[in-house]
Amino acid sequence: LVLTPEVEGAEITTIEGLREGDKLHPLQEAFMSHGAVQCGFCTSGMILTAKALLDREPRPERSRIVKAISSNICRCTGYKKIVEAVEAASEEMAE
Repeated sequence: LVLTPEVEGAEITTIEGLREGDKLHPLQEAFMSHGAVQCGFCTSGMILTAKALLDREPRPERSRIVKAISSNICRCTGYKKIVEAVEAASEEMAE
């Protein structure tokens, strides 16, 4: 968790900032195609957390994905589809 004053002057990426024009980011596409969205409450945080992980580790092991998203609470999906979506996006982005 980062407080607003701590990021003064920093570049911030929001969920809207991931897409390029009309094209969604591979993580956004993977979340939709893998059914990793239910109510949508946690989706933005999950995707941005996953992006931060993939920026550091382009091909993380499943355990690293689980650990990375563990700070985001999801009551709808049980995390399985979210982890699968991140794995799929990782593969696509590595190509």
